[in-house]
Amino acid sequence: MCAALLCLGLWPWGGLTAAASSTVDTVATVAPKVVKIFGAGGRRNLHAYGSGFLFSPDGHIATVWSHLLDGDTVTVVLHDGRRFDGRILGADPSLDLAVLKIDAEDLPHFNLQQPVPPVGIGTRVLAFSNVFKVATGDEPVSVMQGVIAARTNLSARRGVFDAPYSGPVYVVDAVTNNSGAAGGVLTTRQGHLLGMLGKELRNNATDTWLNYVVPIEQLRPALEDIRLGRFTARPRGEADDAPVVRRFVPEDFGLVLIPDVVSRTPVYIDRVLPGSAAEQAGLQGDDLVLFVDDQLTPSCRAFREELARREPGLPLKLVVRRDDRLITVVLPAPRKTTPEE
Repeated sequence: MCAALLCLGLWPWGGLTAAASSTVDTVATVAPKVVKIFGAGGRRNLHAYGSGFLFSPDGHIATVWSHLLDGDTVTVVLHDGRRFDGRILGADPSLDLAVLKIDAEDLPHFNLQQPVPPVGIGTRVLAFSNVFKVATGDEPVSVMQGVIAARTNLSARRGVFDAPYSGPVYVVDAVTNNSGAAGGVLTTRQGHLLGMLGKELRNNATDTWLNYVVPIEQLRPALEDIRLGRFTARPRGEADDAPVVRRFVPEDFGLVLIPDVVSRTPVYIDRVLPGSAAEQAGLQGDDLVLFVDDQLTPSCRAFREELARREPGLPLKLVVRRDDRLITVVLPAPRKTTPEE
């Protein structure tokens, strides 16, 4: 607990004050609900660690959608050092949100049905996260204190790419959004959940790094839909193995994928065919396809199967990752289909 106290600056000369004691109690209650996440580091030396928070006793975890989830496995470490394999249950690219599931029970968690207390500019808040990979086992996550400086709509970018989410956010007067912090939580000094820490983004107006939080009211509907199975990728089943008329292949849209060498090769674009719909939409080599029509596509094989079953005449909506940014494109339906196989 000393690490948390030092980060909070709550180590007064004459012993703990009443306010400090209250905050220490909040830290002890909230920290176990925050998890450390370790996954893929991306293809451009991106950091391979992040944060998330439990929102059910059965191991449902909210986090940001990021390159950490690009690999076959994600490791989730709880506050007591227990390690679990996390699987992606679903995601909402418009919110930069993903939900993981671990096989565990009776876990400390945030109750999403708990009313959010009214907060305004100047409200004192706490931010919990695994910023800078401070915690790898049973070490406590980092805790920072600050105040809410504003509530506004997000207008931010990473590089030249705008953030996919542009809804309401809290702007915090504290450095809360460094490497590894995304997916952590912002709470009141009493421990009430206010929202999820966002990624490292620059303000479009000032070109300065922005410390922002997506309010839990914006995330709650998607979290509940994913938890209840109403917002997931189409599962494989017996119907997937039945013979089908193979209508389209990636090349019909101008996409050449990397070689499919393992059972779950990520859907990286190797190159884009000149003059194709993909080129006109601005797709590039090394882009990673994450979603097809808002459905997760975990592998080259799954992507090809989705195109093979696609009805003619429908445009193809893709969400791709490029340099840790999400980009949405819509490709028109090809005029011709490939011959049946």
